[in-house]
Formats: sequence, C-alpha cells, structure tokens
Amino acid sequence: MLMNVEIISKEIIKPSSPTPHHLRNFKLSFLDQIAPSTYIPIVLFYQCKQYVDVDHDERTGSLKESLAETLTRFYPLAGTLNNEDFSINCNDEGVGYVQARVPCMLSQLVEKHNEQALTQLLPFEPDRSRSNQFGKEVLLAVQYNIFDCGGVAISFCFSHKVVDGASAINFITAWAEDKGPSRVEAISAFICRRFIAIAQSKSGNKAKLFAGLHAVNLRERMAPHLPVNSFGNLVTVAISQVKIEKDDCLWENQLRNAIREINVDYVKKLQDGVDYLNFMNKFKNQLAKGETVFCNFTSWCSFPVYEIDFGMGKPTWVGSPNRPYKNVVVMMSSKDGYGIETWVNMNEEDMAVFEHDPELLSFVSSTD
Repeated sequence: MLMNVEIISKEIIKPSSPTPHHLRNFKLSFLDQIAPSTYIPIVLFYQCKQYVDVDHDERTGSLKESLAETLTRFYPLAGTLNNEDFSINCNDEGVGYVQARVPCMLSQLVEKHNEQALTQLLPFEPDRSRSNQFGKEVLLAVQYNIFDCGGVAISFCFSHKVVDGASAINFITAWAEDKGPSRVEAISAFICRRFIAIAQSKSGNKAKLFAGLHAVNLRERMAPHLPVNSFGNLVTVAISQVKIEKDDCLWENQLRNAIREINVDYVKKLQDGVDYLNFMNKFKNQLAKGETVFCNFTSWCSFPVYEIDFGMGKPTWVGSPNRPYKNVVVMMSSKDGYGIETWVNMNEEDMAVFEHDPELLSFVSSTD
C-alpha cells in the first residue's frame, strides 16, 4: 500500500532552556558504542473521533512546545554524536520535527498492517540513510501525521547509539505527561478570570491591565541545581499581563509560558539585579497609578505538609491564615490529595463580590 504522504513542514526543535556547561559532554558506554548504527522506529496511532474538528496546527504547536520542555531533561537527544571519542556533544542543536498529511483513513492502515505503508509515516528510514535531512544527523526525529478522518499517527526514530527500547518509551511517556495545564495552572487561570470580572464590574474603573504574579522556586532552575533544603529566599515571580477587556485570554498558556521563562539564563540575569529592579519599579508605578490590577499566586501543592509528624500522627488540617496584603492567593493540596484548597486574601469590597460570583460557586466549596 503506497501513500502519497505530503510533508507540510519540517523543522528543528531545540530544548527550551540551555544545557548547563558541566553536562555538555555525554560519554557513551561500552554497550552504547557497540550498539548498531540504526534507528529505533516507533509509531503510535490515535483514532479519536472527538478530535476531528481540532485545529491540528494548534495541537502540534502545543506538542512542539512541550517537546522543547521535555528535551531539557533528555538533553543528550538534542546533541550531536561524536564518533571519534565516543561521546555526545550536548550542544542543544535540537531534534527533527515533521508535520505531514496522509491521504487515507487511519482505519485502512491499521486494519492492513502494511509494513511499507508504516515506513512512510516515519521521519526517515531507520537504516540511517536519510537521518541528515534536517541539515545535520539528528539523534531523534518525530513526525506528526494527520489522516483524512482526523486521526493521527505520531512516529519516532531514535538513534540506537543513544537509547534502547526502554529509554525510548521513557522519553515518549515523559513528553506525553506535559500535555495540558497542571491543576495549579488551571486554578490560577480560573481565579485570574474572576479577578478580571470583578475589575470589569466596577464603575469608574481605570485599570487597563491585569497581571498574574506566580511565585517560582529557583532551586531547580539554577545551574547546577541547588539542594531542596537550601535555606533562604530562593524564589522569584513569573508575571503575565493582559488587557482587562481581553477576557477570553488563554490564561493557562500565559501562566505556563511565563513560568517557563524562569530558566538558567533568567537566573543569571537575576543575580545582577539591575534589570529585575527596573522592571519591578515600572510595575510598581503602574500599580500606583491604578493602571494595573494584580493577583499574587503561590503554590504549596508540592510541599509534603500532610506528612509532617511530630509523634502525634499526620496533621488533620493545614492552613495558611490571612496575610496583611490584598490580592494574595495561596494554594495547598487537600489532605486526600485530590483537591486544592485555595486561601484568597482580598479587600472586603472585592471579597463580597468574589464570594457571590456564580461561576466561582459552580466549581468550589467554601470553608467556614
């Protein structure tokens, strides 16, 4: 079964943040060195009728973004193989990414199990003969295939010099885990929209912008990473701003992108302090003039607060009482681990509106 697979786009995806200098040289083991110089081909098929009307450009855009993020953890895959000293130069050159259209129904291919047709869905043939079609010999290439029915096949070619079957699946699984907003991102985005609704409801409101400020732990965003028990204020804020009248903003993406910008390069600039202070002074002036409405978010959901045992058993409840600041939101996992308790600090006038917001009440339960 021969198919005229149409290549829509072809590009290189690089890690979202640079690989630290001390990790730039990855030595191949003896088993890596004697592994065959071929590629491990894998194809995943998804025939999901509910996705027929999905914008594939939007979906593949999200996949490329999460792929770049995942590569920061699997950085050798984005490097260059050096056969002379049996190593990988982890130079963040990137991996291949192809988007293609397949002129048939996915079911036709799945039912026939045609080997030749399956090979056409790969970014290149596994024998390595075309692995340099991206301008360099990539260690990983991905192809996103769109069928006429709306189904999708995502194919991979992994260099066997770098991975085996288990590590290939580990990478794919890790990439797939980054498929949507986290609980914290989703709740933060929801509360942002409720704050904007309050601002829009006020007569004489002159604020033009809304800013969401999310606390970000810097310990794992430095090179090298600091130990989790490093003491002190190792936190900064990721800031995302939108115009208040733009109430249809995709806040989940805004917050996620702002948080992702807090990377190794950002931390280096932060240590200088000048640019950060200039930005914060400008932001402070906007607040003073009433031009910007804001909300500060901090998440304790990853902290094991319900595991703290002083010999009396685990806590029955953990709380974060009122703080002497307005527009502060603290999120903590509930004891059962399934929900998130949100502690919201606002002025009394805004809180009266917030507590009676119909959209808010349809999703939450209050704690008296």
